[in-house]
Amino acid sequence: MATITLLTDFGTQDAYVGSMKGVIAQINPSALMVDLTHQIAPQDILAARFVWLHSYPYFPVGTVHLAVVDPGVGTQRRAIAAEFDRGFLVGPDNGLLASALAQVGDYEAVELTNPDYWLTPHPSQTFHGRDIFAPAAAHLSRGVALQALGKPAVSLAPLELPACQPIENGIEGSIQYVDRFGNLITNIPAAQVSERAWTITCHQQTVTSQATYGAVAYGHLLSLIGSHGWVEIAVNGGSAARALEAAVRDTVRLFFHRESDRAVP
Repeated sequence: MATITLLTDFGTQDAYVGSMKGVIAQINPSALMVDLTHQIAPQDILAARFVWLHSYPYFPVGTVHLAVVDPGVGTQRRAIAAEFDRGFLVGPDNGLLASALAQVGDYEAVELTNPDYWLTPHPSQTFHGRDIFAPAAAHLSRGVALQALGKPAVSLAPLELPACQPIENGIEGSIQYVDRFGNLITNIPAAQVSERAWTITCHQQTVTSQATYGAVAYGHLLSLIGSHGWVEIAVNGGSAARALEAAVRDTVRLFFHRESDRAVP
């Protein structure tokens, strides 16, 4: 059974997601459709990238991933499908695909120019998710060759990513994602902090590292390594985003404890 994941900023109030699923079901009735999320903030390409990168490894090889966060719908931005070693990624060429695929290794991409694999030869200028991307994903899930969907796409549009760089006795980074709990997930990887203790500053607030959310009193700030493998800032039982009035791309600075530095070879 083919698996298709869906990731959008459409929400669930309207029928946009349901319409895409209906199109897929017409083309491949046996496909297993899995909703990663449809609660990406409107037009938040960076958040969509983060969610996809931390979800795709848990799906079977051959899965078709459909990611539609598309502020440029109807413009000259291209519609793309790409194949990599674990499956396919389908979506708009607005930086999401290029930045995500750069993390997975080699891939081959095509522009979705063949109307034989669209829902209609005259797609809506405001809903390519239904008329172009969903049909392409469904056809790929049925075994249609990537190359049949269109012409080769030699390069994809880049996405400006937040910087992470060393500073004296620490690392400067930024917030790359805010989850529904208000946890501020930075772009500082766990591998760069190892077993060392640290403090992290955000909006002039200093937060100490801990092992778990429950290591501090209810309502208190803490910093820790989250399940995604990045340093994050949280509040036990609350929202760090609200407490610090912080958002994606805000700067953070992590400083290692001097005592820990002496203890680490």
